[in-house]
Amino acid sequence: MATKNTIILAAGKGTRMKSKLYKVLHRLCGKTMVDHVLTAVEKADMDNVVTVVGFGADAVRENLGKRTQYVVQEKQLGTGHAVLQAEKLLGNLDGMTMVVSGDTPLLTTKTFEDLFTYHQNKKAKATILTSQAPDPTGYGRIVRNDLGIVEKIVEQKDATREEQAIDEINTGVYVFDNQALFEALHKLTNDNAQGEYYLTDVIEILKSEGETIAAYKMDDFDESMGVNDRIALARATKIMRTRINRQHMMDGISMIDPERTYIDADVKIGSDTIIEPGVQLKGHTVIGNDCYIGANSEIRDSVLHDHVTVTSSLIEESEMMDHSDIGPNSHLRPEAKIGKHVHLGNFVEIKKSSIDEGTKVGHLTYVGNAKLGKNINVGCGVIFANYDGAHKHETTVGDDSFIGSNSNLIAPLEVADHSFIAAGSTINKTVNQYDMAIARARQTNKAGYFKKLPYQKD
Repeated sequence: MATKNTIILAAGKGTRMKSKLYKVLHRLCGKTMVDHVLTAVEKADMDNVVTVVGFGADAVRENLGKRTQYVVQEKQLGTGHAVLQAEKLLGNLDGMTMVVSGDTPLLTTKTFEDLFTYHQNKKAKATILTSQAPDPTGYGRIVRNDLGIVEKIVEQKDATREEQAIDEINTGVYVFDNQALFEALHKLTNDNAQGEYYLTDVIEILKSEGETIAAYKMDDFDESMGVNDRIALARATKIMRTRINRQHMMDGISMIDPERTYIDADVKIGSDTIIEPGVQLKGHTVIGNDCYIGANSEIRDSVLHDHVTVTSSLIEESEMMDHSDIGPNSHLRPEAKIGKHVHLGNFVEIKKSSIDEGTKVGHLTYVGNAKLGKNINVGCGVIFANYDGAHKHETTVGDDSFIGSNSNLIAPLEVADHSFIAAGSTINKTVNQYDMAIARARQTNKAGYFKKLPYQKD
């Protein structure tokens, strides 16, 4: 039975990145480069995906998990040698095998599908993915004859003046007849300046044996970009961000300034949401319909339901229900769950707490390790003191309660429904239903004391 396979090359260290992090693990728009490649490959319906790892093998496995099989290239002896490592998993299969580099994160599923289709239609033993480069300097050129048939790939350093003028370049992505690929790999030699086994030489071997070599030219040159240094990484990030933002706008999202809006690849956004400049939506964030995300907000791995308003605030690993709002300058730390119609005003910090429907936390308040019920009013400057220096403790506040300004609620603590905490109180004992709790020193006025101060004149 014919199979459809992909080999992802991810064994190189990437010295030009000048980084402790292996090249394919550098991120753009929330995912590693090799994850972007694998995601596009997965959507093209593969029977087998094999990733060749070497430097940083454990880190690559941790990043990609069980979504792919792995083989190890122990010594970096060239791209042909790297592909040969997959023989034990794919060598006996019939069908087609694509080879793609893990540092080409802009390639799309559609391009992969079109490449496979073209390969099949041409009944080729190998098909090269090519593109027309605005400046082909440094790329291998695709040399065709008068009939458009591929004659060879010639590298920049080996090209004649006429060949250097060719602007169709080799992207480094190929589809092969699987059996022909591995047979040819065994015929490679390392008789070159680098002493390496090059995958491009497979094309020459198949051509010399009279096999059909095809070349599929894709429309978008940017897709072919390989990332070898930080400059290319920044450029690829900008291209991908533009692609992501454009798709969201086509899906019914309004962006005031797309060039200053930063959305990761896995973010999902509902229709009629408006996003102001400087917003960063990261990780696996999900935003519902009709939301308003104000300028310079950052939302990371969180879920916002419909009609949520965020004004210049930071939200991490949290959830906001319908018609809730936050900000400006507020912070939801991990495991905050905000109910429907909850209002969180300016300079409010919520951590590992739930706040139920209709509750208002207006300003300058910290809520940690707490459960707040419905329709509670929390005054200005309230602190839920959850940490005793060794352990975190929980506070529970019942429905329809009132927490006066500048109160300290010291956990562990239970405040029942319909309770009233007087402003300026420090509460560390249970407050029963319908009680008012007040805990502050009695005011004392010292008559004439002002005149006794040493810096005062008579």
